[in-house]
Amino acid sequence: MKILNELYAGKAKTVYETDDSERLVLRFRDDTSAFDGAKIEQLARKGMVNNRTNAFIMEKLEAAGIVTHFDRLLSANEAVVKRLDMIPIECVVRNISSGSICKRLGVEEGLTLLPPTFEFFLKDDARHDPMVNEFHIRSFGWASEDEVAAMKTQTFAVNDCLKALFAEAGLLLVDYKLEFGRYQGDVVLGDEFTADGCRLWDAKTREKLDKDRFRQGLGGVVEAYEEVAHRLGVDLD
Repeated sequence: MKILNELYAGKAKTVYETDDSERLVLRFRDDTSAFDGAKIEQLARKGMVNNRTNAFIMEKLEAAGIVTHFDRLLSANEAVVKRLDMIPIECVVRNISSGSICKRLGVEEGLTLLPPTFEFFLKDDARHDPMVNEFHIRSFGWASEDEVAAMKTQTFAVNDCLKALFAEAGLLLVDYKLEFGRYQGDVVLGDEFTADGCRLWDAKTREKLDKDRFRQGLGGVVEAYEEVAHRLGVDLD
């Protein structure tokens, strides 16, 4: 497979077209950002750790019957994925209260949420990814009613799979965001699943092992990501 021109550069990944019209290459960079890009740093090894962790998670989800865009690892920091028509919506599930929901609703951090909460956000950095609902999504044509239902169903299926997977590794899956796209008429899980896009706490100590270490200036960001990978059994060598 030949990598062609750059298609899109996000906060931490670059997407490239290839000579296969159905496949793209994701390059996970060492860039780390927070607060819609207001805080940016380079953290050595982060791209590699995220690439391999994402591959591990996507393969676990595929084994559980959840269709993803992941195809295969290409290099230490690159992966081959199906080319999706991305839906500009983030699906967020929260199992434990943390982050923005605490600020918005005035609840304390660390509350177990039963049932888990589900929220939609529009992918729009300029507007700080505003929360939207199903009516906004359908009225503005971002996704159809059937696509909204598929995103919700798959997001909760991911929750069932990964809560158990992380629990076996002594980790709490606090919350996470997912993105979906269209592929050959189906709604398929896209983007990534790494500590950049979820919150993970040690099950006993509740030590934060995710991007909040960067947001909150706690240090040891890559070391925390590596700890998560090692507990899951991800091969980083």
